[in-house]
Amino acid sequence: MTKNLFEMEEQETIQSKKEMILSLYNSGTTEIESIAAISGAKPSYVGSVLQKEGLIDNYFDLYTSTAYPMNIYSKHFRGKLGFKDVSTAERGTQTLEQAYRYFDKIQDRAGQHHALEMGLTMLDRARWTGKLEEAEIYRRWIVGKLSTPLVDNAKPTAINASKEETEEIEEPNRNLKIAA
Repeated sequence: MTKNLFEMEEQETIQSKKEMILSLYNSGTTEIESIAAISGAKPSYVGSVLQKEGLIDNYFDLYTSTAYPMNIYSKHFRGKLGFKDVSTAERGTQTLEQAYRYFDKIQDRAGQHHALEMGLTMLDRARWTGKLEEAEIYRRWIVGKLSTPLVDNAKPTAINASKEETEEIEEPNRNLKIAA
């Protein structure tokens, strides 16, 4: 006589990357780089998961949501930058420009730096999600800021003098030629 037995096969528990990240963190592995290596997730994703869960509050990179303030300047840009379409990107660069000029007026170089950093962040986010027209708008704004000369680059042109027009002046440890 054959008995009907209900057999339960052990199923391998499959954890999502998010679950694995949280499990690793809660078991004592707190370095984002280590969690990323073990879980096979990108450090940005690990940081994002841990920040959303309220486990960390000090991780920032290209993909960190602007909902988490990086510093006192973050509030000036929260919800005002985007790359959904060209007009959104244009409004974003207007926001960056206004902030950059404001910080220039009050001589707040850290504020200007943050505006540039936010512009680069939006450029890269748009570019790496295939929104190239939108990325180009941010790129042009950044290039415009970085193309402003820091010093007067006008250099005097060298005087072409023939050997006959120069005379040698001897000074201790050096010979100089000057145009006559």
